[in-house]
Parts: sequence; C-alpha cells; structure tokens
Amino acid sequence: MIIERPALEQRVLQALDAGRIPVLLGGCGSGRTSALLRLASLLGEGRAQYVDFAAAATTPERCLRSVVMAASPDQLTTLAEPAHARAAFDALLLFLDGASAPGGGPVTFLFDEILDIRTFENFPGLRHVQRELTDRLAASPNGFVLASRFTARTHRLLRDADARFEVIHVPPFTSEDVHSLARQRHAADTITPAHAAAIAALSGQRAACADVLLNTVLAQPAARRHPVDALSAAMSPGGSLSSRCRESYEFRLHRARGYGALKAILGVLAEQEALTLTEISQRLNRTPGSTKDYLSWLEDVDLVTMQRKRYVFDDALLRLHVRLYGGATPPTPAAVALEVAEWADRCLPDEVPSPATATASALAGRNDPAHSGIIEID
Repeated sequence: MIIERPALEQRVLQALDAGRIPVLLGGCGSGRTSALLRLASLLGEGRAQYVDFAAAATTPERCLRSVVMAASPDQLTTLAEPAHARAAFDALLLFLDGASAPGGGPVTFLFDEILDIRTFENFPGLRHVQRELTDRLAASPNGFVLASRFTARTHRLLRDADARFEVIHVPPFTSEDVHSLARQRHAADTITPAHAAAIAALSGQRAACADVLLNTVLAQPAARRHPVDALSAAMSPGGSLSSRCRESYEFRLHRARGYGALKAILGVLAEQEALTLTEISQRLNRTPGSTKDYLSWLEDVDLVTMQRKRYVFDDALLRLHVRLYGGATPPTPAAVALEVAEWADRCLPDEVPSPATATASALAGRNDPAHSGIIEID
C-alpha cells in the first residue's frame, strides 16, 4: 500500500519548483518509495518517471534498456547497442538530459536507491560513476528526486556536490500519520488516539512498520485490540514485522558487498530459463570466464543450479518474483495477475483448474490502448 504523507510531498515539490534536486534519506521502511510513487502521480502522467535502481542497476547495458523501456518504449527501436559498459553509461546520461514531457516541457525522474548505481564501478571505465552521475544531474535541464536508505554514504557522496542538491530526511511517522493511514483503510473510527500514539511509538516511527502494526491491530477482535499484543504477534517467528526486520538486517549485511552482475544473470534467467554458459555470457556482453565466476557465486548460495549444462533458478517461485520485480518500475496489478495466473497454470496439478479468469483480465489490462504517459526525447 502506498502511504500518503502530504507534508513531505509538499516539501519535495517546493524544492523542485525552486530548481533544486531533493534527496530523500531514510532507513528501511521509512516511506521513501511511497513518497516517490506519490510524487510521480502528483506531477502527472508523462511528466515524471519513477526508476528503482535497486532493480535496474545490474549491468550498464541492461540498465540503459530498462530505463528507456520504462520512460519511452518507442525509443528502444532506435537505441543503438552500446559497444561496451562505458558507452552504455554515457548513453544513459544523454537519455536523462534529452528526455522531455509531451509538448516539450521538462520531465522529472524519481530515482529510488540511487546509490545502487555504484554497482557499475565493477565494470571497466566506470570507476567514479556516482560522482559522474551527480555532476551530470546538477547541470541537467530536467528535474530529479533522489532517494536512498543509506544516510551516511549519501552524505559522503554529496559532501562536495553542487549546491543544487537538497537533503531531506524523511520525518518520523507520527500518531497523526497513523490516523491518516487508518482513514485510507476506512477504519479511522476504530483507532483511538491512544492506539495511534502507541502504534507510532512501537513501530519505531517508521511508516512501513506502522502499516504492518496497524494491520495487525485491525485484525484483532475490537474488544481486545491492544498495540502491544499486536506487536508481540507481528514480531513472533514468521510474523509480518519479524520478516520485515529480517529483510532489512540481511539486506544491509549483503550491501556491505554486492554484485550487480549477479542480479543481471538472474534477470536473464527470469526472461528465459535453461540457458548455457555461452548463451548467458552473450546476453550479458561479458566473457565466458567472468560469467562462469558470477554463476559459481550464484550456485554457492543456491540461487541457480545447473541441469545438463544449462542454468535454471533453484527456486522456481523466486523466478516469478524476479520476473515481476526485476525491472525499473513496479509491476501493475494486471501484470501481477497475468504472471501469477501463468505461473499457477504451469505448476498446479491437472485436477486443479487454472485461473483462466485472472489470465483473461490481466491480458485485457496488458492490451489496454489507453494513454501510457510516454516521455518523449528531443
């Protein structure tokens, strides 16, 4: 669920109007992504593009195609294949400068997890991509909003950056925010001020955690609702808040050292499975030797396995997840319905009917000719 925070959204919009580049900083679950998605809606279709670099920053070539596909799919037909990683990154910078909204006005890019661009530094000729990117954005005619969960790293990056960048720390989630969230669920009358204050405090004043805790409270019988009991349930093994905390913990440990090329390989196998080493290396534009190393690291953590010299996901359900969330933008409800229906059709036993209705509905959404808000290129 996208969490609305009008005061934060207004502050970012004011910074954009003043010609600055807002940089939203906040820890896991603070609400950065919700804010960016809300801003994309407020700025208007065709005038803003959300990009999730946590998903898109794999190899420079694949990132370029992913960003162009999200912002202006028609441009893919004329997009030249970059000769190497450096050329792909340069093409990405040119695309961000040249993009325009319908009618020729400026466009605003909303970059989530902007520091993930650092994965490109594993490739030749891209030793200082973070600095190059911030310098280019500062001089660009377009607007940008950046976001990251890594506060200290972002401060170091922007320490000597152009004054156009304005750091905005996502504010703590308050009891008033909890009431607003309850109103979104049409449950404001069932949440007392004491409940709201307790939920805000017990959630560590983080938007996503408050959302989980509020859901748990609302699931309790009305006569026995108590935020402390809800927190106990949510933090129990297998509880929703316990899972979210574990995700944040593991994520930060992993990000102490990461490999964008590994995500790129998983993206390749999500598109087409059971590929040979040679086929994967060709799709990555990397040598078979380096690709074999990447694959061995994936095998070591049981993400892929080799069957008759062809690589596949070890966990088929994880492949579905990457198909849905491996691009620069979140999937639409129709896309989720289609992929899940097709997945169910493949894996359900013969005696269980396939979800034909969901598939038909999703296909109808995919083929909807309505305006898509495509960004034009000068």
